[in-house]
Amino acid sequence: MCFNPGLDNAGKTTFLEQTKTKFSKNYKGMNLSKITTTVGLNIGTIDVGKARLMFWDLGGQDELQSLWDKYYAESHGVIYVIDSTDEERLSESKEAFEKMISNEALEGVPLLVLANKQDVPDCLSVPDIKTTFSDCAPKIGKRDCLVQPCTALTGDGVNEGIEWMVKCVVRNIHRPPRQKDI
Repeated sequence: MCFNPGLDNAGKTTFLEQTKTKFSKNYKGMNLSKITTTVGLNIGTIDVGKARLMFWDLGGQDELQSLWDKYYAESHGVIYVIDSTDEERLSESKEAFEKMISNEALEGVPLLVLANKQDVPDCLSVPDIKTTFSDCAPKIGKRDCLVQPCTALTGDGVNEGIEWMVKCVVRNIHRPPRQKDI
């Protein structure tokens, strides 16, 4: 299972819809302009080669972030989505990210950080985001981590991110979910 957190309006559901459209032959996808704030959970499943990934996309509002840790134990990968156009909330996003990666249930789990909305002029670049999040490095530790530019609306960066995550999850297959460790 890939857990798909991030603040509200970061583009998590749009990313999930693009992922399902790109990797599922018969999936037509929903109208991306009709996506609204997620209240609860969206689930999607894709097949990439011999790997099957299930995504859990949870709402990112403050009151829903308290539910995130209920899903950590079953996570084989995390795809954290950042709104690169929202510089005002970047520190809030960093706090949520840092709290998430500090949880022992996610120890060793690969992290894909999507710098979303890269098509918008004057958005924060990947180096800007890396600089802001750099003091999280000790908590990231030795696990696989990639900061990937992405535009979920157009699908740019989606394939590269998913292929990277599949490679990491397959390589990390002996790290089972930590249900019994918690």
